[in-house]
Amino acid sequence: MLPIEEVEIILDEIASELPQEFYKELNGGILLLPEMKLNPMGRNEDLYTMGEYHCGGGMGRYIVIYYGSFERVFGHLSRAGLKRELAHTLKHEFTHHLESLAGERDLEKEDERFMADYLGRNDR
Repeated sequence: MLPIEEVEIILDEIASELPQEFYKELNGGILLLPEMKLNPMGRNEDLYTMGEYHCGGGMGRYIVIYYGSFERVFGHLSRAGLKRELAHTLKHEFTHHLESLAGERDLEKEDERFMADYLGRNDR
């Protein structure tokens, strides 16, 4: 896995390619945190949180990307492969942000369906 400093450079590259309009009211920006985060609903410690969108509270609206989760899940990938996965996650979190601004919840509902499918597969 690339060092966190290199991942931060890649994340900045991806972020700079996104339309400026995406950043409207994202006052907390994009944070790359070193930790790994397990999803509390995961079974057998096999479901990692790659990123999160936060809105409200003292920090306002911001996106968190978990370096440790990427290291755990995608640490074997090349730089290009890792960049692809980071871009996918960042765009996912930006979709949450944009939908939040618009009062929509389509991606939240899709995430809920993913979790229901995941939990159904793991209850067997």
